[in-house]
Amino acid sequence: MSVTLKDVAQAARVSVSTASRALTGTGLTSERTQQRLMHIARELGYRPNPIARGLKTGQSRLVALLVHNLTNASFQVMAEVVQARLKALGYQMLLCIGGDDPQQESDTLTTLVDHRIDGLIVVPTGKNGAQLKTLAKDVPIVCLVRRDDATDLETVLADDPQGAYLGTRHLIELGHKRIGLIVGRQDTTSGRERLSGYVRALREAGIAKDDTLIHAGHFVPETGATCCRKLLDLPRPPSAIFVANHEATLGVLRVTAELNIAIPDNLSLLCYEDMPWFEWHRPAISIVDNGARDLANLAVDRLLHRMDAKGNGNDGVREYRVGARLIKRDSCRQIDAPIPARYGKRKSSPSKSSAPKSSAVKSAKV
Repeated sequence: MSVTLKDVAQAARVSVSTASRALTGTGLTSERTQQRLMHIARELGYRPNPIARGLKTGQSRLVALLVHNLTNASFQVMAEVVQARLKALGYQMLLCIGGDDPQQESDTLTTLVDHRIDGLIVVPTGKNGAQLKTLAKDVPIVCLVRRDDATDLETVLADDPQGAYLGTRHLIELGHKRIGLIVGRQDTTSGRERLSGYVRALREAGIAKDDTLIHAGHFVPETGATCCRKLLDLPRPPSAIFVANHEATLGVLRVTAELNIAIPDNLSLLCYEDMPWFEWHRPAISIVDNGARDLANLAVDRLLHRMDAKGNGNDGVREYRVGARLIKRDSCRQIDAPIPARYGKRKSSPSKSSAPKSSAVKSAKV
């Protein structure tokens, strides 16, 4: 049978209210009384009931982080940063995985309301804006990585237009003119903005945008595999591929390995968002870093500000950007001679597929 606050009070021969004030550190109790109550509580094995305490104080000390998956190394870094920051302040982080699925996200938000969370950092799907707006009336919320266009919630974003621009310009400076792009869905902030950066770099270099080189899809490895095969099966395949969809990178690497394509000798490869083994990979993979650690720290700063009674919703809504940077490693090469139309010996591959000329961005069906 669990030990209650009443048991501690009886053992110390004080009232329940005095025991409560001493153990929570709130109220007028002497340091000697507080130390004595804490000692008795430890001897009895007393553990406070966080739910009951939350109902009484109006604070659960729970803050939720809702992300799409943990395949994306950036989300792993963000979770570590948020958890460490909150723990230092006496909060517990609830890590929730939404699967980039609107229904799963909606169900999770409902559950979090039931747990009386004190705050929420969310990577939104963009499909539950009305629910988020309702929740934001009672709970401080900060959107991370993506903007929910149906809301005016405070948002922390990477500078994806500039990041994709820097990456594409780097490949152009190496002499590449046919640059394949694998990007996220166009109904997401990162998907749209990374495409815009790519197009801007091509336009500035006087290179015509070739719609057959642009593929968009879900944030899963299968997108990378499907889109990579389509790019390599073109009559004139690209000399470089820019994978601006982090989860898709795993699928691209699988396909290039299956087809014995040497990187960067046969194909230059640039990826978006870093992970440790990109540097350990041989060749080490060049990337555009979105600053996941800085994004998470800024999101926590903004959430804590909004959780403060004076700062919660009274200073206007702001959008913050964290700068992206290009990290050059060994997976991109200078073009000194024309790239062959085909990439040497290849294993069996799917039949060729041609994209409709009228489509600016094609979505991978995965």
